[in-house]
Amino acid sequence: MTTKRDLRIVFMGTPDFAVATLKALLDHNYNVVGVITAPDRNAGRGQKLRASAVKEFAIEQNLNILQPKNLKAESFIEELKALNANLQIIVAFRMLPKVVWQMPKYGTFNLHASLLPQYRGAAPIHWAIINGETKTGVTTFFIDEKIDTGAIILSKETSIGNETTVGELHDELMTIGSNLVITTVKQIETDSVTTEIQPQTKDLKTAYKLNRDNCKIDWSEPIDNIYNKIRGLNPFPAAWCYLDNGEKDLLNIKIYGIEKFEENHNLEDGQLVSTKEELKIACKGGYIKIIEMQLPGKRKMDVKSLLNGFNFLKTAKLL
Repeated sequence: MTTKRDLRIVFMGTPDFAVATLKALLDHNYNVVGVITAPDRNAGRGQKLRASAVKEFAIEQNLNILQPKNLKAESFIEELKALNANLQIIVAFRMLPKVVWQMPKYGTFNLHASLLPQYRGAAPIHWAIINGETKTGVTTFFIDEKIDTGAIILSKETSIGNETTVGELHDELMTIGSNLVITTVKQIETDSVTTEIQPQTKDLKTAYKLNRDNCKIDWSEPIDNIYNKIRGLNPFPAAWCYLDNGEKDLLNIKIYGIEKFEENHNLEDGQLVSTKEELKIACKGGYIKIIEMQLPGKRKMDVKSLLNGFNFLKTAKLL
């Protein structure tokens, strides 16, 4: 009979993606002695202090919570040591100083939402779709000095459908990832882990942090690039562009649900074609049909509702 190690786990994470793993650990009766998450932040129109999704769940479960502003602060290091953890699990958190990830006896491992070494970085789920990948997955690995470069423990692959959005893929990987963490913990618990050094690959793709610039739609690109970008940012943070509807100021709009139609036409890139029930945008190789979009200061709307109350000029363009 295999002797099981007595695990004392510290969990570190912040968003919804991390909650699923923390819940899975508790559902499997693992001893989570502490939860480290981001400090509360001002959010929403009222700029009220809002706790992270992980903190909200940890409160419900009566777990011990730490919210350090500085992960190198002596006070935090002492609090962490006092938890006497022998394993740390990281899901969607920030980069850890060496003094933190080296602390537990059985190591610190991370769940990353890609098949490493591809898509190291902040937004792997988004970039896999934006770049038109047909497969991705999740990986657990022991943390080292660099970002997402440590020795791989386990990985699990899944396919990406032609119409899959980042929201859908996020939820799928969240579930696959939480299961992979449990399998990883069981291996650590029974001292049966084998690791693999990440391969040196020339054609590495990076999961850059998303910002306003790289979320903007370029209507001069081929139709597939535009289609992949919009679904790779739907529903968060959403692809955006400007609408020139003949007014003094350009309108900053967000585009969500779309379909694509490949056909030949002679229209300019970004030319908007509207009827009473349909809105489509000309681009190289066809049209992007808009299903859902958002005008500035308005809620997200389906196109039929939008067309009932908003008049697009025949000369309207997306820029």
